[in-house]
Amino acid sequence: MPVLDVLKHCSSASIFSLDLDRLWVKTSLLEQDRSVLQLLAIPVVALIVMKSLSKSKGQMPPGPRGLPFLGNIFQLPQHQWLRFTEWKEQYGPIFSLNMAGNPVIVLNSHEVVTELLEKRSTIYSDRPRFIMAHEILTGGIFVAFSGYNALWRKLRRAGQDGLNVRASEKFQPLQQEEARFLAYQMLTNSRDWDDHMRRSAASSILCAVYGWDLIQKSDDPFITRINDLAHRLVRAALPGAYLVEIFPMMLHLPNWMAKWKREGLEWHRKDTEMFEGFIDKVKTEMVTQGNKPSLAASLLNQQAKHDLSPKETAWLAGTMVAAGAETTAAALSVFVLAMILYPDSMRKAQREIDSVVGRGRLPTFADRPHLPYLQAMVKEVLRWRPVAPSSLPRRTSEDDWYNEYFIPKGTVVIANAWALNRDPRFFPDYDEFRPEHFLDENDNEIDIPGTYGQGRVLYGFGRRMCMGMHVANQALFIDMATILWAADINPTKDDKGNLILPSKDACVNEGIVVRPVAFPCTVMPRTADAMAMVMQAVQSELGKLNG
Repeated sequence: MPVLDVLKHCSSASIFSLDLDRLWVKTSLLEQDRSVLQLLAIPVVALIVMKSLSKSKGQMPPGPRGLPFLGNIFQLPQHQWLRFTEWKEQYGPIFSLNMAGNPVIVLNSHEVVTELLEKRSTIYSDRPRFIMAHEILTGGIFVAFSGYNALWRKLRRAGQDGLNVRASEKFQPLQQEEARFLAYQMLTNSRDWDDHMRRSAASSILCAVYGWDLIQKSDDPFITRINDLAHRLVRAALPGAYLVEIFPMMLHLPNWMAKWKREGLEWHRKDTEMFEGFIDKVKTEMVTQGNKPSLAASLLNQQAKHDLSPKETAWLAGTMVAAGAETTAAALSVFVLAMILYPDSMRKAQREIDSVVGRGRLPTFADRPHLPYLQAMVKEVLRWRPVAPSSLPRRTSEDDWYNEYFIPKGTVVIANAWALNRDPRFFPDYDEFRPEHFLDENDNEIDIPGTYGQGRVLYGFGRRMCMGMHVANQALFIDMATILWAADINPTKDDKGNLILPSKDACVNEGIVVRPVAFPCTVMPRTADAMAMVMQAVQSELGKLNG
């Protein structure tokens, strides 16, 4: 029986029935030859049976029962983090799954995450294979997808040198300019606010990475290219997006037989050419114009120290662009959603900004230490609706034990950020947007145990913590401060004058990045002179650029 029919037969026997013909279309399986799957059926089924029958050294954490051999593969919906959180209530802070013979554990509490991903990071810092996203599309040198190996350590050291707390401060003037232009766009045309957010996120990261001037148009070819790349990677990293992730033997098919492989390699060639071109431009400008602050300039200056090849340098810089653009834009969309649904929080932040900044100038990074509520709002945006609720999975590099549970080498490990951010011990009203979660009664910052001063878990854990977190936090702070200084964000109204409130739960799963479903809003100047002051600041900056 062909393997597809076997899977259909097993699916029909499960209460978690899945329409595999629809899955075939949704995950681009039409691009792959069904006859190839039939040839792979026998060895694949044999491998699943062997894995399922193999003896374990001990008992893994409890978890939901699945089908014989296939395990729990049909029990996960598109929004996996919601099912994980349901299972947490039934099986506890750590549970296991069987994905066709491949063990998976899901971590749902700060204590378990701290013990495994932080204290035992040497065992839990590897990645599972991302065949399409990492090995094909990014040539095996995309640091976020890379295994825990010598190449990863080299790229990590080089990236941290250019993106640590102190190094990130040199990007603040560029981020401030970008925030003012974003506020100007929002006030000028609030209908396309989401396009403005995407443009701003991509432009801001390109400025930080390559030292570019502000990009003004949402349809600028560079913005489109970067956003397309980011979207392509997060979609490719989605489990099951390509059959090669399930049947790795397909990687050895000749290119003429595998359209997905042929196209992926071509995208890698084009993206490498793009990133190397960006680096070459920075190198030329360093000779002709001196060192303008950028990550690329830092990498070029330290290239020999870190033993980076030209391609590795180009892709390390490109990694920051691809990873930062999509996540920052998604977080900004969560911010807008929260301002519409929780106007009291918006007004409280505006009162704080007015008391510190006043109405005679726009916010700057110098105001940051004096705006604790706004800083808490940044944390709450990332906690309330995390843009990576399941986080990128890890893989154990050796056998391990946690309490009485055995965790074998090669186990996929998922930190359920959604559950961590909704821990009722720390957030009793976890479904409500309240920046006060991170402040005491005197508006002093408080820390959440197990989050190492971050107050949220979006940026990862241990040795895999996001290198660009300081740049991202800076961008979110100055964008939110500038927009709230200048504007009110309100819901739109229907023909009868009734408010149209967006759903706080509806979301779009764009691979590993999740964002709210698109919704309309109205952005209005807070005061009569707010628009004029923003426009004056923007014109001043653009005048310098056009010099």
